Amino acid sequence: MARNRRKRRPMAEINVVPYIDVMLVMLVIFMVTAPLLTQGVQVELPGAAADPLPAETPEPLQVTVDAQGRLYLNVGEQPDRPVDEATLQARVAAVLRHRPKTPVLVRGDRNVDYGAVMRAMVLLQQAGAPSVGLVTEPPAGG
Repeated sequence: MARNRRKRRPMAEINVVPYIDVMLVMLVIFMVTAPLLTQGVQVELPGAAADPLPAETPEPLQVTVDAQGRLYLNVGEQPDRPVDEATLQARVAAVLRHRPKTPVLVRGDRNVDYGAVMRAMVLLQQAGAPSVGLVTEPPAGG
């Protein structure tokens, strides 16, 4: 009888093995999907030694001019689809109205005509961008 009256203490251990399994599965999923999240248009940027933007700047507006002279904007439903000049100006003007301190950058392919990059810069100026930066790659070997 004395055995039955003794209180049973609850087990206070947590089995963490299932949590580790879930964490490892999530790690694999994120490792597989991370490269797919990088969006953009493939361009060959010219090389130049320039200082990078400060880390505290907000995410910039990027206008890309590919080798055929088509324009792309990293804002909108489909940033990997070309946009026409009127759409580019309207979207840039809307973003700059809501966030006036947003940096505006132009990524021009090294093989595109210089006039196409200048046309993109003029469109950005007409949309209200106070200044426009050019994106380059660091020079090879240095």
